Amino acid sequence: MGDVGRIPVGVIGASGYGGVQLVRLVMDHPQLDLAYLGGDSSAGRDFSSVYPHLFHQVNQTIEPIDLTQIADRCDVVFLSLPNGLACKMAPQLLEKGCKVLDLSADYRFSDLGIYTYWYQVERTDQEIAETAVYGLPELYRDRISEAQLVGCPGSYPTASLLALSPLLKQGLIIPETAIIDAKSGTSSGGRQAKVELLLAEAENSLGAYSVARHRHTPEIEQVCSDLSGHEVLVQFTPHLVPMVRGIFATVYATLRDPGLVREDLLTIYSAFYRSSPWVKLLPSGVYPQTKWASGTNLCYIGIEVDPRTARVIVMATIDNLLKGQAGQAIQCLNLMMGWDEMLGLPRLSFYP
Repeated sequence: MGDVGRIPVGVIGASGYGGVQLVRLVMDHPQLDLAYLGGDSSAGRDFSSVYPHLFHQVNQTIEPIDLTQIADRCDVVFLSLPNGLACKMAPQLLEKGCKVLDLSADYRFSDLGIYTYWYQVERTDQEIAETAVYGLPELYRDRISEAQLVGCPGSYPTASLLALSPLLKQGLIIPETAIIDAKSGTSSGGRQAKVELLLAEAENSLGAYSVARHRHTPEIEQVCSDLSGHEVLVQFTPHLVPMVRGIFATVYATLRDPGLVREDLLTIYSAFYRSSPWVKLLPSGVYPQTKWASGTNLCYIGIEVDPRTARVIVMATIDNLLKGQAGQAIQCLNLMMGWDEMLGLPRLSFYP
C-alpha cells in the first residue's frame, strides 16, 4: 500500500541511469509514492540488487512491463526507455487515464516524419503524438500544465535551448549563424557496456562524435524554428569529456545589432527567465562550470559579447541526469499537477 494522499507513480525502465534518478527523486518528493518499478531486462530482480546503495530505501522488485497492471496501480507513469518503445506503450496508458512523461525521443517531435527519418522507427500513433507537449517548462510552462502526455527533452537540447531561446524569441541574432559546441559526461551514454565509455578509453581524452548527424539536432532545430517563426538550421557538435555528470553548451551567434553589450543581454535574459526559478543568470564576467549544477535541477547561464566579431557567446551548464533528464520530468509533473515546479527537486550541489 502507498502513502495515503500521495500520487502513485510508476517508473518503467527503472534499472537505467534515468530510472534510478527518478526513483531517488520520487522517494524524496512529498507528494509522490513509488508504486511500480518496471523493466523487462531486469524483471524479477530486487531493485536493491541492481543499485545496492539503495537497499535501505527501496524494498521493491522490478516487475515485467504489464500495461494493465501499471495503469491499475499508477496515476502517473514515467517511461525511461530506449527510443521506439514508449510510442508502443503510451497510447494504452493514456487511454486508461494515466499521465505519461516520456524521457525518450518518441514524443518530442511535432512532425513524426522527422522522428522516423532520424530514429528509423515507423509510427502508428499520430493522433496521440499530436497531443504531446515538449517538456521544457521555461518555454512551454502553460501547455505542460494542461498536458496528459509530455515528451521530456534530451540533455543537449535542454542546455542549448536555454542558452539560445531569448536570442531567438527577441530576434537578437541572425538565426542561421547559431553554432552550438557542447560537451557531455559519460553518463549520457546510459548504463550499457560500450567501448568508448570504458575508463581506459574515455579517461584523459576528449573528442567529438556524431558530427553533423547527432539525433538531438532536429529537436533543437524544431524549437528554434518555433521561437523564430521560420525554419532554422543550427550547427551542433557534441563532445564526450572524461567526467560522469554534466552538460556544457557554448552557443555562438552573430548579433543583428552589433552595438549590444553584455549588460543589455543580461537585462533581456533576466526578463525572459524572470518566472523560471531553475535558471540562474551569472553576473558579468562570471562563466558557469559543470560542477556548480551537478546533483541539482539548475541551469547556470553566462553571457559574453565580442564587439570585435559582433558575436554573442552564451554558456549554459546542467546536470544531464537531472535538469537534462529525470529532474526535468519531475519539474514537468509538478506543473501538470498544479504544484510548485521546484517541489521535491534538489537546489544545491555538493561542492567541491
